[in-house]
Amino acid sequence: MSESTITRRALLAGSAAAASVLAARPVRAQSASAVSIGFLGTSSDVPLLVADKLGYFKDVGVAAKFTIFDGATRMVAPLGTEQLDVGGGSPSVGLYNAISSNIDLRMVADKASVPPGYGFGPLMVRKDLVTSGKYKSPRDLKGMKVAESTQGSMLAPALARLLATVGLRYNDVEHVYLAFPAQVAAFSNGAIDASLMAEPLATLAERQGVAVRVLSNDKWYPYQQQSVLMYGASFLRKRRDVASAFMVAYVRGLRFFNDALIGGHIRGRTAPTVLDILVEATRIKDKTIYQQMVSNAVDPNGRMNIVSLADDLEFFKEQGLVTDQTMTVARAVDTSFVDAAVRKLPPYKPHRT
Repeated sequence: MSESTITRRALLAGSAAAASVLAARPVRAQSASAVSIGFLGTSSDVPLLVADKLGYFKDVGVAAKFTIFDGATRMVAPLGTEQLDVGGGSPSVGLYNAISSNIDLRMVADKASVPPGYGFGPLMVRKDLVTSGKYKSPRDLKGMKVAESTQGSMLAPALARLLATVGLRYNDVEHVYLAFPAQVAAFSNGAIDASLMAEPLATLAERQGVAVRVLSNDKWYPYQQQSVLMYGASFLRKRRDVASAFMVAYVRGLRFFNDALIGGHIRGRTAPTVLDILVEATRIKDKTIYQQMVSNAVDPNGRMNIVSLADDLEFFKEQGLVTDQTMTVARAVDTSFVDAAVRKLPPYKPHRT
């Protein structure tokens, strides 16, 4: 795990997009409260990065300190022990099991979902399997090595839904657990056959000629809640005023990102700023990859898809990954922060062009 503090710099000074945002800023607080944020360094982190880079956190008196993690599951323990205030990632088995064990953390807002046209976690298949004809349809995945970023992530129920469309079960494939960056190399050396790979790595794998995008995940599981913002024990119980202020800034970041989206891509009014932030703050430095990739969507009011979360939780229970059969999504969600933030902000009106 490496750590870096994301410092605020002016981006695209003088642009119309930046000017309109700056004009809308509230009066800044007199002093800043340090807030530790765990993130994955992926495209779905944009709302957090925007809120930092454009000064939204500073406006509400928050000094953001970012720490990169190689998986959302690794954020669970530090969130529960007050070592981390905020985390962003998959609504996973680890999160539900932690909450059922009375570890104090909650999902509080949307971070990434997949409405139609925004399938940013497609099924990728090794190129030689496609060109040889060994893979023709998802039915051919039977017995193949299919990669998931971690065991018990939201990719598991997504994969199960895909397999069910062709009469296969979740365990009809061989599951290989690899972090997304390692999956690109695993395709090239034949260690995996397929993956539900998150963007922008799916586009990178295509560029390198090691995998083929064969099916977009919005086709078989539209509207799945793929990533969420999480609050830890400190924010939930001891620093609710800071947590509330943080959410106001975060929702502003969601809205700025939403204005960058057109037709599943980052091509809207605020796209230049978003693309610059992605290139600076994430591992991939080729801007054209972010321009080409299929983006995730965000709800500009931070609303999570509770139905999707409940469906995925039931899958985790059926697989024996969440052993507490009384566990419910209601126990894992706290919408009070985002509800309050939306009340404080003006009604959202899209400005994509």
